[in-house]
Amino acid sequence: MKRLKKLIAVMMLVSLVTSASSAFAEDNVLKEVFTDAFYGAAVGGLVGAAIMVFQTKPLDHFNYVAYGAASGVLVGTAYGLTKSARAFAQVENGSVKIAFPTVTPELIESPSSGRTTVAWKADLLRGSFN
Repeated sequence: MKRLKKLIAVMMLVSLVTSASSAFAEDNVLKEVFTDAFYGAAVGGLVGAAIMVFQTKPLDHFNYVAYGAASGVLVGTAYGLTKSARAFAQVENGSVKIAFPTVTPELIESPSSGRTTVAWKADLLRGSFN
């Protein structure tokens, strides 16, 4: 079971790094992702501190702040990368750019059954045609 968890963690890290390398083509995107990660760490640390306060011996559970901040960094980075999602092929100014597509979740609700399902979406082609 531990090997499966490690494998999943490594696969997610590789996915984030490869999508990050294509998403960081512009400096503005890099700044935005780091800002989202920073705010995620701040919010996660605050949530961890709030949970820590309600324990019987709060100082024995100071690691809640670290876990909250680490979780916040991961969520903030994922949010920043999702905001700057790229397509596999992008047409800009008459040239085609190839990049690793970012996979994003999408909620779809069926009108007949009322059930909501999660669909994973990756753009294959993006461009503006004048």
